Amino acid sequence: MSQRELLTLMSAIMAMMALGIDMMLPAFDEIRTAFDLGDASPRAGQVITVFFLGLAVAQLAWGPVADRYGRKPVLYAGTVIFVVGAAGSALAPTFELLLLSRFIWGIGAAGARVVATAIIRDRFVGSQMAKAMSQVMAVFMLVPILAPAVGAGIIAVLPWRWIFWFCTVFAIVITLWSVRMRESLNPAHRRPLHLRSTVGGYVEVARTPVTSGYTTATIFLQGVFTTYLASSELIISEVFDREAQFPVIFGLVAVLFAGGALLNGRIVVRIGIHRLINIVYAVLIPMTLVLCAVSIAADGRPSIWIFMPVLGVTLSSFMFLTPNLNTAALEPVGHLAGTASAYGGAVRMAGGAVLGTMVSAWVSDSTTPFAIGIALLCIGSWITVLIVRRQSPELATHHLRTPVVATS
Repeated sequence: MSQRELLTLMSAIMAMMALGIDMMLPAFDEIRTAFDLGDASPRAGQVITVFFLGLAVAQLAWGPVADRYGRKPVLYAGTVIFVVGAAGSALAPTFELLLLSRFIWGIGAAGARVVATAIIRDRFVGSQMAKAMSQVMAVFMLVPILAPAVGAGIIAVLPWRWIFWFCTVFAIVITLWSVRMRESLNPAHRRPLHLRSTVGGYVEVARTPVTSGYTTATIFLQGVFTTYLASSELIISEVFDREAQFPVIFGLVAVLFAGGALLNGRIVVRIGIHRLINIVYAVLIPMTLVLCAVSIAADGRPSIWIFMPVLGVTLSSFMFLTPNLNTAALEPVGHLAGTASAYGGAVRMAGGAVLGTMVSAWVSDSTTPFAIGIALLCIGSWITVLIVRRQSPELATHHLRTPVVATS
């Protein structure tokens, strides 16, 4: 398997998770109607947040298993649970059972997410790992461009539950493709799977200042992303009265995500991870304040032609932060790639789901709570990075310029 095919496969594995999120968004109205939730009810957004909670919880288990038995067994086991959760969602007779199935679905998707990140850490190091992560994220972010439109197309000709069956088939196809990939875990790095070893691995990761600090910074960014996913359909439909155009608007924002990830992959090797992080925060924080000002000045109902472009640029800047913060966090703990990937993913997803749920609960017919919430979360992320830098001043000049190692 060539390096290009390997990265494409990693993107497709990550896309399993994205499909489980973004294809649901056009079906929110149908979900409200099917389960009698009420018009414009924010409860439909729980379909997203419980998925993230499943992702968060399960990664803590998948990580040590991947460090003991390898990446491919975890991928296969995760896919089985993924399919069970997707099928359960398609058949769920009540909203509560739908949420339970979505939680199980997230548990399965967590295995795929841990495997993809761990394999990238196995194959690449330094700034080349950041470049590879950006390339994977670029393809991964193309999914939100197509997923809502595909979901809307399915709903137009089939019952809305067929969205879940589509995700089931996609997961099976990706699993069959992955058979060609060889195992990437170095036998010398296999760890025994017992309580003391598992806890010891997580303690080592958590006690690594750069790893724990940068992971904490990504929690706030994940909170913004979760808030956007849970609230975007409501804002576009209720505030801007553009329900029919939701897939297009959501896709255009996703184009900015993908563009940011591609650009990050090109410039991170030249500029260096930590210097690029500094530059992006210097742009991000003022942009969030502009978003607040635009929203407050219009009493929570700004022009869509102003609000959405500013929001799109703001969110796309995350593609210059999240891959680089993740790379910097994993760099000191390469011998625990599975455990470290699970730790980072679990903490980020769980914290982001909680923060996103808190902020999105306030969003109804105004963009102001949304804008203020994401501004506070971005500022929290920036302050966390500043604290890490103060504790580890060598990061200011360390660019992680390390040669690439890539085989499959």
